[in-house]
Amino acid sequence: MEHIKCLIIGGGPAGYTAAIYATRAALEPVLYEGMTPGGQLTTTTVVENYPGFPKGVDANQLMADMREQAVNLGADIRRGAVTAVDLGVRPFRLTVDGSVELEADAVIIATGATAKYLGLPSEEKFRGLGVSACATCDGFFYRRKDVAVVGGGDTACEEATYLAGLCRKVYMIVRRDVLRASVAMQERVKNTPNIEILWNCNTQEVLGDASGVTGARLLRKDGEVFDIQVDGFFLAIGHHPVSELFAPWVATDENGYIKTEGGSSRTNVEGVFAAGDVQDPHYRQAVNAAASGCRAALDAEKYLKR
Repeated sequence: MEHIKCLIIGGGPAGYTAAIYATRAALEPVLYEGMTPGGQLTTTTVVENYPGFPKGVDANQLMADMREQAVNLGADIRRGAVTAVDLGVRPFRLTVDGSVELEADAVIIATGATAKYLGLPSEEKFRGLGVSACATCDGFFYRRKDVAVVGGGDTACEEATYLAGLCRKVYMIVRRDVLRASVAMQERVKNTPNIEILWNCNTQEVLGDASGVTGARLLRKDGEVFDIQVDGFFLAIGHHPVSELFAPWVATDENGYIKTEGGSSRTNVEGVFAAGDVQDPHYRQAVNAAASGCRAALDAEKYLKR
Protein backbone atom coordinates (compact mmCIF):
# COMPACT_ATOMS: atom_id res chain seq x y z
CA MET A 1 0.00 0.00 0.00
CA GLU A 2 1.37 3.40 -0.99
CA HIS A 3 1.97 5.84 1.85
CA ILE A 4 1.45 9.55 1.09
CA LYS A 5 2.41 12.41 3.36
CA CYS A 6 -0.15 14.92 2.01
CA LEU A 7 -3.01 13.80 -0.22
CA ILE A 8 -5.07 16.42 -2.08
CA ILE A 9 -8.46 15.40 -3.44
CA GLY A 10 -9.77 17.56 -6.28
CA GLY A 11 -8.23 19.38 -9.22
CA GLY A 12 -9.80 22.83 -9.31
CA PRO A 13 -8.27 26.18 -8.26
CA ALA A 14 -8.25 25.11 -4.59
CA GLY A 15 -6.61 21.76 -5.23
CA TYR A 16 -3.97 23.02 -7.66
CA THR A 17 -3.08 25.95 -5.38
CA ALA A 18 -2.83 23.62 -2.40
CA ALA A 19 -0.48 21.45 -4.47
CA ILE A 20 1.71 24.46 -5.32
CA TYR A 21 2.08 25.50 -1.70
CA ALA A 22 2.40 21.96 -0.35
CA THR A 23 5.18 21.18 -2.82
CA ARG A 24 7.11 24.30 -1.84
CA ALA A 25 6.73 23.24 1.79
CA ALA A 26 8.31 19.85 0.96
CA LEU A 27 5.14 17.94 1.85
CA GLU A 28 5.51 15.73 -1.26
CA PRO A 29 1.83 16.12 -2.15
CA VAL A 30 -0.09 13.72 -4.36
CA LEU A 31 -3.20 15.16 -6.00
CA TYR A 32 -6.01 13.12 -7.54
CA GLU A 33 -7.98 15.28 -9.95
CA GLY A 34 -11.30 13.47 -9.81
CA MET A 35 -13.92 13.28 -12.54
CA THR A 36 -13.58 16.94 -13.62
CA PRO A 37 -9.95 18.07 -13.84
CA GLY A 38 -9.95 21.84 -13.55
CA GLY A 39 -13.24 21.95 -11.67
CA GLN A 40 -16.31 24.05 -12.42
CA LEU A 41 -14.26 26.75 -14.08
CA THR A 42 -13.81 24.52 -17.11
CA THR A 43 -17.54 24.85 -17.87
CA THR A 44 -17.14 28.55 -18.70
CA THR A 45 -15.12 30.31 -21.39
CA VAL A 46 -13.28 33.55 -20.57
CA VAL A 47 -12.62 34.63 -16.97
CA GLU A 48 -12.38 38.40 -16.63
CA ASN A 49 -12.33 38.75 -12.84
CA TYR A 50 -9.25 36.69 -11.97
CA PRO A 51 -6.47 39.06 -10.86
CA GLY A 52 -3.44 39.47 -13.10
CA PHE A 53 -5.12 39.17 -16.48
CA PRO A 54 -6.11 42.66 -17.72
CA LYS A 55 -7.64 41.22 -20.91
CA GLY A 56 -9.20 38.21 -19.24
CA VAL A 57 -8.03 34.61 -19.54
CA ASP A 58 -9.45 31.45 -21.04
CA ALA A 59 -10.80 29.41 -18.14
CA ASN A 60 -9.42 26.10 -19.36
CA GLN A 61 -6.02 27.70 -19.99
CA LEU A 62 -6.00 29.17 -16.49
CA MET A 63 -6.60 25.74 -14.99
CA ALA A 64 -4.00 24.15 -17.29
CA ASP A 65 -1.46 26.76 -16.22
CA MET A 66 -2.18 26.21 -12.52
CA ARG A 67 -1.76 22.49 -13.03
CA GLU A 68 1.48 22.92 -14.96
CA GLN A 69 2.86 25.24 -12.29
CA ALA A 70 2.21 22.64 -9.60
CA VAL A 71 3.79 19.88 -11.72
CA ASN A 72 6.85 22.02 -12.51
CA LEU A 73 7.39 22.55 -8.80
CA GLY A 74 7.28 18.80 -8.24
CA ALA A 75 3.68 17.95 -7.34
CA ASP A 76 2.53 14.46 -8.26
CA ILE A 77 -0.80 15.03 -10.04
CA ARG A 78 -2.70 11.93 -11.07
CA ARG A 79 -5.86 11.10 -12.96
CA GLY A 80 -8.41 9.22 -10.92
CA ALA A 81 -11.18 9.69 -8.39
CA VAL A 82 -11.13 8.84 -4.70
CA THR A 83 -14.05 6.44 -4.28
CA ALA A 84 -13.77 5.40 -0.61
CA VAL A 85 -12.24 6.82 2.54
CA ASP A 86 -11.76 5.90 6.17
CA LEU A 87 -10.92 8.97 8.22
CA GLY A 88 -11.36 7.12 11.48
CA VAL A 89 -7.94 5.45 11.37
CA ARG A 90 -4.36 6.76 11.35
CA PRO A 91 -2.90 7.00 8.80
CA PHE A 92 -6.07 7.72 6.85
CA ARG A 93 -7.12 5.03 4.39
CA LEU A 94 -8.39 5.84 0.90
CA THR A 95 -9.30 3.97 -2.28
CA VAL A 96 -8.92 5.38 -5.80
CA ASP A 97 -11.12 4.20 -8.67
CA GLY A 98 -12.40 1.35 -6.54
CA SER A 99 -9.12 -0.56 -6.53
CA VAL A 100 -5.97 1.43 -5.67
CA GLU A 101 -5.48 1.60 -1.89
CA LEU A 102 -3.56 4.43 -0.24
CA GLU A 103 -2.77 5.74 3.21
CA ALA A 104 -2.12 9.38 4.03
CA ASP A 105 -0.91 11.39 7.00
CA ALA A 106 -2.87 14.51 5.99
CA VAL A 107 -5.76 15.00 3.59
CA ILE A 108 -6.91 18.18 1.86
CA ILE A 109 -10.46 17.93 0.52
CA ALA A 110 -10.94 20.21 -2.49
CA THR A 111 -13.73 18.38 -4.30
CA GLY A 112 -15.74 21.54 -4.99
CA ALA A 113 -19.45 21.92 -5.55
CA THR A 114 -21.63 21.38 -8.56
CA ALA A 115 -24.31 23.81 -9.67
CA LYS A 116 -27.80 22.37 -9.82
CA TYR A 117 -29.22 22.26 -13.34
CA LEU A 118 -32.68 21.52 -14.66
CA GLY A 119 -31.58 18.39 -16.47
CA LEU A 120 -32.66 19.46 -19.97
CA PRO A 121 -30.66 18.13 -22.95
CA SER A 122 -30.78 21.61 -24.53
CA GLU A 123 -29.43 23.09 -21.31
CA GLU A 124 -26.45 20.76 -21.49
CA LYS A 125 -25.99 21.50 -25.19
CA PHE A 126 -25.59 25.24 -24.60
CA ARG A 127 -23.61 25.07 -21.37
CA GLY A 128 -20.82 27.60 -21.81
CA LEU A 129 -22.60 29.00 -24.88
CA GLY A 130 -25.13 31.11 -23.06
CA VAL A 131 -26.11 28.75 -20.24
CA SER A 132 -24.35 29.58 -16.99
CA ALA A 133 -24.69 29.02 -13.27
CA CYS A 134 -22.63 32.06 -12.23
CA ALA A 135 -23.80 35.60 -12.96
CA THR A 136 -20.72 37.09 -11.33
CA CYS A 137 -18.50 35.01 -13.61
CA ASP A 138 -20.35 35.48 -16.90
CA GLY A 139 -22.73 38.41 -16.57
CA PHE A 140 -20.21 40.81 -18.07
CA PHE A 141 -20.65 39.16 -21.47
CA TYR A 142 -24.33 40.12 -21.58
CA ARG A 143 -24.09 43.85 -21.11
CA ARG A 144 -27.06 45.62 -22.69
CA LYS A 145 -28.59 42.26 -23.66
CA ASP A 146 -31.61 40.31 -22.43
CA VAL A 147 -31.13 37.38 -20.05
CA ALA A 148 -33.16 34.98 -17.93
CA VAL A 149 -32.58 33.77 -14.38
CA VAL A 150 -34.20 30.55 -13.15
CA GLY A 151 -35.08 30.42 -9.47
CA GLY A 152 -37.03 32.18 -6.75
CA GLY A 153 -34.77 32.15 -3.71
CA ASP A 154 -32.21 34.59 -2.35
CA THR A 155 -29.53 33.41 -4.77
CA ALA A 156 -31.81 33.94 -7.77
CA CYS A 157 -32.77 37.41 -6.57
CA GLU A 158 -29.12 38.32 -5.99
CA GLU A 159 -28.17 37.06 -9.45
CA ALA A 160 -31.09 38.91 -11.07
CA THR A 161 -30.32 42.24 -9.39
CA TYR A 162 -26.63 41.88 -10.25
CA LEU A 163 -27.47 41.19 -13.89
CA ALA A 164 -29.98 44.04 -13.94
CA GLY A 165 -27.07 46.44 -13.48
CA LEU A 166 -25.47 45.09 -16.65
CA CYS A 167 -28.27 43.89 -18.89
CA ARG A 168 -31.09 45.58 -20.73
CA LYS A 169 -33.73 43.17 -19.44
CA VAL A 170 -33.76 40.35 -16.88
CA TYR A 171 -36.52 37.75 -16.80
CA MET A 172 -36.91 35.76 -13.59
CA ILE A 173 -38.45 32.35 -14.28
CA VAL A 174 -40.23 31.32 -11.07
CA ARG A 175 -42.14 28.04 -10.88
CA ARG A 176 -44.48 29.21 -8.11
CA ASP A 177 -46.56 32.34 -7.57
CA VAL A 178 -44.32 33.65 -4.80
CA LEU A 179 -40.60 34.21 -4.25
CA ARG A 180 -38.88 32.13 -1.56
CA ALA A 181 -36.33 34.88 -0.97
CA SER A 182 -36.09 37.09 2.09
CA VAL A 183 -38.39 40.10 2.21
CA ALA A 184 -35.47 42.47 1.64
CA MET A 185 -34.39 40.60 -1.50
CA GLN A 186 -37.96 40.45 -2.78
CA GLU A 187 -38.31 44.19 -2.41
CA ARG A 188 -35.04 44.78 -4.19
CA VAL A 189 -36.21 42.71 -7.15
CA LYS A 190 -39.63 44.31 -7.30
CA ASN A 191 -38.08 47.79 -7.19
CA THR A 192 -35.70 47.08 -10.08
CA PRO A 193 -37.49 48.28 -13.21
CA ASN A 194 -35.73 46.07 -15.75
CA ILE A 195 -36.53 42.80 -13.93
CA GLU A 196 -39.71 41.04 -15.03
CA ILE A 197 -40.91 38.05 -13.01
CA LEU A 198 -42.58 35.26 -14.98
CA TRP A 199 -44.68 33.51 -12.34
CA ASN A 200 -45.80 29.85 -12.38
CA CYS A 201 -43.40 28.97 -15.19
CA ASN A 202 -41.14 26.03 -15.88
CA THR A 203 -38.54 25.85 -18.63
CA GLN A 204 -39.31 23.28 -21.30
CA GLU A 205 -36.33 23.96 -23.51
CA VAL A 206 -33.39 26.29 -23.98
CA LEU A 207 -33.42 27.59 -27.55
CA GLY A 208 -30.37 28.41 -29.61
CA ASP A 209 -28.29 28.01 -32.72
CA ALA A 210 -24.65 27.56 -33.65
CA SER A 211 -23.76 30.88 -32.01
CA GLY A 212 -25.36 30.02 -28.66
CA VAL A 213 -28.54 30.70 -26.71
CA THR A 214 -31.29 32.68 -28.43
CA GLY A 215 -34.21 32.10 -26.07
CA ALA A 216 -36.19 29.76 -23.85
CA ARG A 217 -39.50 27.92 -24.19
CA LEU A 218 -41.61 28.14 -21.06
CA LEU A 219 -44.68 26.29 -19.80
CA ARG A 220 -47.02 28.21 -17.55
CA LYS A 221 -49.01 26.40 -14.88
CA ASP A 222 -52.27 27.03 -16.80
CA GLY A 223 -50.90 25.13 -19.79
CA GLU A 224 -49.76 28.10 -21.89
CA VAL A 225 -46.52 27.53 -23.80
CA PHE A 226 -44.57 30.60 -24.93
CA ASP A 227 -41.05 31.65 -25.91
CA ILE A 228 -38.88 34.47 -24.65
CA GLN A 229 -35.89 35.86 -26.49
CA VAL A 230 -32.71 35.98 -24.38
CA ASP A 231 -28.98 35.78 -25.02
CA GLY A 232 -28.09 34.35 -21.62
CA PHE A 233 -29.79 31.71 -19.47
CA PHE A 234 -28.65 31.66 -15.83
CA LEU A 235 -29.38 28.90 -13.32
CA ALA A 236 -29.76 30.00 -9.70
CA ILE A 237 -31.38 27.00 -8.07
CA GLY A 238 -28.51 26.17 -5.76
CA HIS A 239 -25.24 24.27 -5.56
CA HIS A 240 -24.43 20.82 -4.27
CA PRO A 241 -21.11 20.37 -2.42
CA VAL A 242 -19.28 17.16 -3.29
CA SER A 243 -18.88 16.05 0.31
CA GLU A 244 -20.92 12.85 0.67
CA LEU A 245 -17.84 10.62 0.74
CA PHE A 246 -16.47 12.40 3.82
CA ALA A 247 -19.72 13.12 5.70
CA PRO A 248 -19.50 10.08 8.02
CA TRP A 249 -16.43 11.67 9.65
CA VAL A 250 -16.28 15.36 8.73
CA ALA A 251 -18.87 17.78 10.09
CA THR A 252 -21.06 19.46 7.47
CA ASP A 253 -23.85 22.03 7.59
CA GLU A 254 -27.47 21.31 6.67
CA ASN A 255 -26.66 21.71 2.97
CA GLY A 256 -23.62 19.45 2.99
CA TYR A 257 -20.87 22.09 3.04
CA ILE A 258 -17.90 21.01 5.13
CA LYS A 259 -17.50 23.07 8.29
CA THR A 260 -14.09 24.59 8.95
CA GLU A 261 -12.79 26.20 12.12
CA GLY A 262 -12.78 30.00 12.11
CA GLY A 263 -10.83 31.39 9.17
CA SER A 264 -8.77 28.22 8.83
CA SER A 265 -9.17 25.12 6.66
CA ARG A 266 -9.21 22.75 9.64
CA THR A 267 -12.15 20.37 9.96
CA ASN A 268 -13.31 18.58 13.10
CA VAL A 269 -11.01 15.68 12.15
CA GLU A 270 -7.40 16.48 13.01
CA GLY A 271 -5.24 16.21 9.92
CA VAL A 272 -8.14 16.67 7.49
CA PHE A 273 -8.52 20.06 5.81
CA ALA A 274 -11.08 21.47 3.38
CA ALA A 275 -10.62 24.13 0.72
CA GLY A 276 -12.64 25.72 -2.06
CA ASP A 277 -16.31 25.43 -2.86
CA VAL A 278 -16.82 22.24 -0.85
CA GLN A 279 -16.59 24.41 2.29
CA ASP A 280 -17.74 27.77 0.88
CA PRO A 281 -21.51 28.26 0.52
CA HIS A 282 -21.21 32.01 -0.02
CA TYR A 283 -18.61 33.24 -2.51
CA ARG A 284 -17.91 30.43 -5.01
CA GLN A 285 -15.24 32.36 -6.91
CA ALA A 286 -12.02 30.96 -8.35
CA VAL A 287 -9.82 33.51 -6.61
CA ASN A 288 -11.41 32.69 -3.26
CA ALA A 289 -10.99 28.96 -3.87
CA ALA A 290 -7.32 29.47 -4.73
CA ALA A 291 -6.80 31.45 -1.52
CA SER A 292 -8.40 28.72 0.56
CA GLY A 293 -6.17 26.15 -1.15
CA CYS A 294 -3.20 28.16 0.04
CA ARG A 295 -4.58 28.18 3.59
CA ALA A 296 -5.16 24.43 3.50
CA ALA A 297 -1.57 23.71 2.45
CA LEU A 298 -0.17 26.00 5.14
CA ASP A 299 -2.43 24.41 7.76
CA ALA A 300 -1.39 20.94 6.62
CA GLU A 301 2.27 21.96 6.81
CA LYS A 302 1.87 23.09 10.43
CA TYR A 303 0.03 19.89 11.29
CA LEU A 304 2.60 17.57 9.72
CA LYS A 305 5.61 19.39 11.13
CA ARG A 306 4.06 19.36 14.60
